[in-house]
Amino acid sequence: MDIRKEFLEYFKSKQHNVTDSMSLVPDDPTLMFTNAGMVQFKDIFTGAGLAPKNPRATSCQLCLRAGGKHNDLENVGYTARHHTLFEMLGNFSFGDYFKEDAIKYAWEFITKNLSLPIEKLWVTIHNSDDEAYDIWKKYISEDKIKRFGDKDNFWSMGETGACGPCSEIFYDQGEENFNGKEDYLGGEGDRFLEIWNLVFMQYERDENGKLNPLPKPSIDTGMGLERVIAIKEGVQNNFDSSQFKPMIEKIATLCEIRPTSKTIGSYRVIADHVRAVSFMLSEGILFDKEGRGYVLRRILRRAVRHGYLLGFRKPFMGNIVDTLIDIIGKHYEDLKDKQEYIKEQIFLEEERFFKTIDNGMNLFNEELPNTKEKFSGEIAFKLYDTFGFPLDLTQDMLRENDKEVDIETFDKCMNEQKAKAKASWKGSGDASKEGDFKKILETIGKNEFIGYEHTQSRSKIVALLDEDFNQVDNLSKNSIGWVMLDKTPFYATSGGQAGDTGALEDGEHIAIIKETAKFFDLNLSKVEVVGSVLNVGEDVEAIVVQREEIEKHHSATHLLQSALKIVLGDTVSQAGSLNDTSRLRFDFTYPKAMNEKQIQEVEDLVNSMVAHSIHGTVEELAIKEAKTKGAIAMFGEKYGDMVRVVQFGDVSVEFCGGTHVKNTAEIGSFYITKESGVSAGVRRIEAVCGLSAIAYTKSIINNMKKIESEVKNKDALLGIVKLKEQIKQLKTELTQAHENVSTPLQKEIINDTKVVVDIVENGDIKKLVDDMKNGNDKIAILLLQKKGDKVLLVAGVKNAKVKAGDWIKAVAPVVGGGGGGRPDFAQAGGKDASKIDEAKIKAMEFLKENI
Repeated sequence: MDIRKEFLEYFKSKQHNVTDSMSLVPDDPTLMFTNAGMVQFKDIFTGAGLAPKNPRATSCQLCLRAGGKHNDLENVGYTARHHTLFEMLGNFSFGDYFKEDAIKYAWEFITKNLSLPIEKLWVTIHNSDDEAYDIWKKYISEDKIKRFGDKDNFWSMGETGACGPCSEIFYDQGEENFNGKEDYLGGEGDRFLEIWNLVFMQYERDENGKLNPLPKPSIDTGMGLERVIAIKEGVQNNFDSSQFKPMIEKIATLCEIRPTSKTIGSYRVIADHVRAVSFMLSEGILFDKEGRGYVLRRILRRAVRHGYLLGFRKPFMGNIVDTLIDIIGKHYEDLKDKQEYIKEQIFLEEERFFKTIDNGMNLFNEELPNTKEKFSGEIAFKLYDTFGFPLDLTQDMLRENDKEVDIETFDKCMNEQKAKAKASWKGSGDASKEGDFKKILETIGKNEFIGYEHTQSRSKIVALLDEDFNQVDNLSKNSIGWVMLDKTPFYATSGGQAGDTGALEDGEHIAIIKETAKFFDLNLSKVEVVGSVLNVGEDVEAIVVQREEIEKHHSATHLLQSALKIVLGDTVSQAGSLNDTSRLRFDFTYPKAMNEKQIQEVEDLVNSMVAHSIHGTVEELAIKEAKTKGAIAMFGEKYGDMVRVVQFGDVSVEFCGGTHVKNTAEIGSFYITKESGVSAGVRRIEAVCGLSAIAYTKSIINNMKKIESEVKNKDALLGIVKLKEQIKQLKTELTQAHENVSTPLQKEIINDTKVVVDIVENGDIKKLVDDMKNGNDKIAILLLQKKGDKVLLVAGVKNAKVKAGDWIKAVAPVVGGGGGGRPDFAQAGGKDASKIDEAKIKAMEFLKENI
């Protein structure tokens, strides 16, 4: 049975709208990852967004719980039911049906569609929910309905907001299989397995904690697909099901060791983590030092460490990706489409960690015997900072030895490093926007974007908001706010393309459009009122400016991606972009810096595409047709049944909602201005075209003219060559001048030792000291030389009683300096050149006293 399909088809038959799984990266600044089926409906449940026309929905949602508040990472491999990534089946009612139908649907699906034996089923409810109790006893005996308190059976979205009691359905896996002290209903054991949670959202909790009944209660349910599959297949552990068993068998084949009761945990961790990493990579998340990318790195490195325990010493996880796609690829085509890219990224990250894991494990094992209660925080930080061991990986290793990390010291080391590096956390999402958006949606509805066809239109102001997004009737002169037009030519920032700027006019220039953005599908433009008051209901001329320059850069980005795939290989994928009036920035996956030849080849390819005047087309296609056509999708983006496809001949076909040139010739010229690294495995190209390319070439020409003037030669290169030759000749002459001191040095004999103490105007006095030492059997020499307002002192001794280091230490203070060295050679610097003669006298006095 395909349980996923069975579930969705069942609720479709109950008039539910089947919605696709949303991205693992939610459009929600409060969440690191999508961790439940209700996330994509959160705005509806909170009241920030409108309920859809069909108030019933169902989905099979990919969820990730490996970061932030919801984190199951540490439990994976140690329990039968926890996973970093899992699929949540859910049905939702937005003010439509409530407890009666929610319970009826759940019971019917479990007992009829899944045919689970009734005698194995148990139900829990909140201890105050008599309504749910009365409904449940129609389907199951009352002795199998158990009441629990808030901790187990009350769900809240936060401290305030929508909340309500919930009812959980459990499956009894049998006392014969599980009989530990926690194997009771409500315990932590695995005998009673929770399979479905029905949340009855019937209250609004205010700031005082009071529960106020909602006028239209809602339903939010979630059922773990992996758990149900395991039950239907008759296994007590999710990892023994068809979703994981083939991967565990593959791991055993690769390491040539069969799992045992002691090692099976490592096999399960690897299988789970390969799954999570693969889906994260397929959605555009990249390995990084912070944020979601760091969670991705932590998951992979935890898997590598368990592979290390099984004997792996080189990358191995890519082989398991193939098995994963055999299992689940037919349900997730994006995963299959990006199979080679996923394997390449995993290989590169594994390779990085395998380079340091040996030394890290050695350090860990050296410190472990010294650990009584807490493992050294300094060592844990060194493992993190030097060897790439995430803290939770070290904690995981210590957990196996019943020990823990000294977190206080680790945090102190981490904070010290952050202070030095002035590091800052980027956060997990964009800034939250609150305002009267729902009110506008309810009273006015969405506005129409006409910017694909028009860059100027006669439009009506249907709403105005102040800077805090509160709805107002007007905006006064010199104020700043947001305008909503009934039909707008202004493109809102999206897909890497900067939002439009421009003006609103009505016989005169009355407002400047500073930027355009989307809020809950409302296209709003930020305005600065420069003329008279701006009023709701007013008709204005909306004018977009400089759109054509943005379009040139956006279209050039499409051509650039095609060129990169040709030069660097087809696994190159977009990792981010920015296109505005003056430049483009394109981030892409590639393991190393491009060389000059590759950069030039890419630039030449793009310019060739431009020069060939390739006509651009835009089509609305069914997503399957677009993929068949070879259209490239942006990583992390979720698309509907119909997609917009932008094509330039046979060189570029991409899913894109942005605006573009009609012909590549409009781009003009294309120049790469910089190639750099963003993070491990991600490179960045910055480039210009259109008017910016003209400005760029003009700056190069002007700089060339300046160079020609400076080198006094119309052929700048020839002039530079001649200058280099002149510099080389001058250096030679200067060296010769230093070596040939015109003034003879003062010499005398004291106690059979040749003594030289003198001031030298030019030449290399270090070389002079060495030369005299080499040319004499017994000598003591100290030379002084002015260097601007400073003094250089050098002393050398050979077969004499005095020590050069002591000699320098005695003399240097006279000229405000210090220094020292070996008995046979020493040097120092002084700050006061006016006392160089006094220093010479002091040098001779010291010598006579000590030789």
